[in-house]
Amino acid sequence: MISMTTASESRAAVEKFALDLGFSVFGVADITAIRQDFLLSPELKTSFDRAISLGKRLLDSVLDDIQDHPTPLYLHHYRQTNNFLDRGALLLASHIQEMGHRALPIAASQLVDWKKHMGHVPHKKVGLLAGVGWIGRNNLLVNPDFGSRFRLVTVLTDLPIEPDTPLEFGCGTCYKCLDPCPAQAIKRQPAAFDHVGCYNKLDEFRRSHLVSQHICGVCVKACDGLKSGDTSPA
Repeated sequence: MISMTTASESRAAVEKFALDLGFSVFGVADITAIRQDFLLSPELKTSFDRAISLGKRLLDSVLDDIQDHPTPLYLHHYRQTNNFLDRGALLLASHIQEMGHRALPIAASQLVDWKKHMGHVPHKKVGLLAGVGWIGRNNLLVNPDFGSRFRLVTVLTDLPIEPDTPLEFGCGTCYKCLDPCPAQAIKRQPAAFDHVGCYNKLDEFRRSHLVSQHICGVCVKACDGLKSGDTSPA
């Protein structure tokens, strides 16, 4: 059994392990303020006070195939990325257990409440608290380097580990995601995002047999980080 003496040493060990697995993004969240909202048993809700937010960057070449709707290439990439995330989260959780602590990997894409479209844990909210990114106008997590071109998974743990600080809203005057949105659900003000319109468009894509899941990818493609500059609409 490995014994870690400080929170910083614990963080360094698990971060290196995660990055060596191939993850692109790593952050740690203090979840004590939100864990009661998790769709887990009462025992599990109180067992963990930290969550590790892990992200994998998507392939630009796959996103280039998207124009105004999702494509079979994107669907396959979406599924394979989820497989990578779930596998990596399992390996990291096992590693933490070998360190003498508890850990629980949460599936990257699994709904347990279909009415509310919720999983066991909100990966996006955990990523926000972990400093991985901010909630953008597209209602997705936006990372300074990758934009929204990545997917998330979460590992809950009781490992003593230093949490990160959430980032402030960083979209600034960038509105690249507004015009491409096929549902016109994205607004200039993030709070005005049209959740219903977005979901209806995803369902339309699924019912028209473009893809077999409620996915789109158009705003993911549009949000490629801050490096490409501002292309604000008038």
